[in-house]
Amino acid sequence: MTLKLTNLDSLAGQLVVSAQAYPGEPMRDPRTMAQVAASAVIGGAAAIRVQGIADIQFARAAVEVPVIGLWKDGHDGVFITPTLQHALSCASAGAHIVAIDGTRRPRPDGLTLAQTIAGIHAQSNALVMADCGSFEDAVAAANAGADLIGTTLAGYSGERPKTDGPDLELIAAIAAAELGKPLIAEGRIHSPTQARAALDAGAFAVVVGTAITHPATITGWFKDALGA
Repeated sequence: MTLKLTNLDSLAGQLVVSAQAYPGEPMRDPRTMAQVAASAVIGGAAAIRVQGIADIQFARAAVEVPVIGLWKDGHDGVFITPTLQHALSCASAGAHIVAIDGTRRPRPDGLTLAQTIAGIHAQSNALVMADCGSFEDAVAAANAGADLIGTTLAGYSGERPKTDGPDLELIAAIAAAELGKPLIAEGRIHSPTQARAALDAGAFAVVVGTAITHPATITGWFKDALGA
């Protein structure tokens, strides 16, 4: 069982790097993702976020910063750590923080978000990050007992438009509501300027994934610019 993460102060104002690769890609290997995560820590990442049980295990062995773990199961609806059992598996693999779908949509196992979070807290030492898609999600997740609130699903859950870059309006609204939970900005943060803007909008910490750890997408950006 993972060691308890008791202090989130080390993440205040810091960068969290998400190291994930899609199925079928050359880098879709837990060892590779752990190496990418370790490289990000050398660059200054205060925590890392990884997907899959093996990735969590390898990352825990590779880095000495908090590991946010999740388990994607499916592609539509609630698929980010969709059930309590998925979450407990992530915690058992070593995740200090388990990221789960934090929307108000029905969950595959029939549990409410509050029941899921209570189950994680009762049966593991992991904290819970609720990946939300709207202001209403964030309020509900905070009330349900989530330890951290993320904007990960803004633009993907059907409640808000998909912005070009981070949803700064949502970040600012959640921050202004003072929900008493650290707000983690995540989603379409593709440059240092956008990361800074998310922090300035009120985020506690910022997650960057694609722009740091997904070579295929980064290469495509440059190729498209040259062909424009």
